[in-house]
Amino acid sequence: MNVLIAGGGRTATQLARILLAQNHNVSLIEKRVEILARIHKELPTEIIFEGNPIDPQMLEQAGAATADVLAACTTEDEINLAICYYARNHFHVPRIIARINNPRNAWLFDQKFHVDVAVNQASLMASLIVEEMSLGDMMTLLKIRRGNYSLVEEKIPPDASVVGQAIKDLPFPEHCVIAAIIRQGEVVVPRGMTVFDAGDEVLAITDPEGAKQLAKMFASQKHNHNRL
Repeated sequence: MNVLIAGGGRTATQLARILLAQNHNVSLIEKRVEILARIHKELPTEIIFEGNPIDPQMLEQAGAATADVLAACTTEDEINLAICYYARNHFHVPRIIARINNPRNAWLFDQKFHVDVAVNQASLMASLIVEEMSLGDMMTLLKIRRGNYSLVEEKIPPDASVVGQAIKDLPFPEHCVIAAIIRQGEVVVPRGMTVFDAGDEVLAITDPEGAKQLAKMFASQKHNHNRL
């Protein structure tokens, strides 16, 4: 996959490093001298293009015409929006991701400026905190489909109501699939007749509402009682 990153700050540099480790083709544009001095020490020189990321010629030189994804990661929202708009209209980049620096500008990052995915760090942090508080001991391992679904893990305590019950007999949420059960270090493939044991680590794919219901099902009875 060809990825063009506009901006060379810490976030952009880390993104480039991760993508390179996954064998993607990466180009990065940065104009600030002090930033260039740093990223030349952290990234391969051949992927770094020195110039203004909003300059159409620089975008073309860095490979915008063949990019599968463009990530606008500069520290200025108006620059990120301009890059996104031009990248889609002129270079027809199929997938565009933009960083939101000021949460008050989040409403601008939509299809009007051809932003497919807007990354609002403040909003992400707030939603993660609220979600983790609501899920108790359940752990979110992975977000899927833009956060609409998650891979979650829950360890079943000895006094949970599900201990000794079969999967087929439990009222699981509609959008919930038990993916695996880890029991004493071994993976158990879940089936309808599978019975939950204390200490089971359950992996499930579910939506946010399903995760809350699942957390309540797998919680300690003492914990559920204290919440009432």
